[in-house]
Amino acid sequence: MAQESKQQGKVKGGEEGIVRMAGRDISGRYNIPHALMQIKGVGHNMANALALGAEKTLNISRDTKIGTLSEEQLSKLEGILKDPLKVKVPSYLLNRRKEMDSGTDVHLSGTDLIVKVKQDIENDIKIQTYRGFRHQYGQKVRGQKTRSTGRTGSTVGVVKKSLQPAKKGAGGSPGSSSASAK
Repeated sequence: MAQESKQQGKVKGGEEGIVRMAGRDISGRYNIPHALMQIKGVGHNMANALALGAEKTLNISRDTKIGTLSEEQLSKLEGILKDPLKVKVPSYLLNRRKEMDSGTDVHLSGTDLIVKVKQDIENDIKIQTYRGFRHQYGQKVRGQKTRSTGRTGSTVGVVKKSLQPAKKGAGGSPGSSSASAK
């Protein structure tokens, strides 16, 4: 009896499988915008814009579970993801505007985005920009402070001068030990 109710629940709720899109496995229980946000390079605003474009061009409701779409609809949705300008997504939502190589507006997602970012970092290092030097030496790149944050490895805490034990040795001048004790 319990098994029958589970089977009926699966049939009622639609197909809940795993959908492969843009090199990523996505659970079929998500609606279209939420499913698109699972892909690297697609944020909240971009996912909503793509879902709106899919609703207008493919007549797929944005509340549709992605697991219920056919293979043809999934391939069309992936085509929209690869070229969002076809469905009139605003250019300010794209993640590669006026790209250095081609000068066009492009939106990259998944492994394409990862590879392109690595190429950009290698290019910065090669042409010896300030950002390139920061990347090369493992420092923070975007202007963050580095005095107290971003430390790696086993870091021993900083001790204030007033709490340090007074140095005792023959090499120091007599006045220096009293000055450090203050």
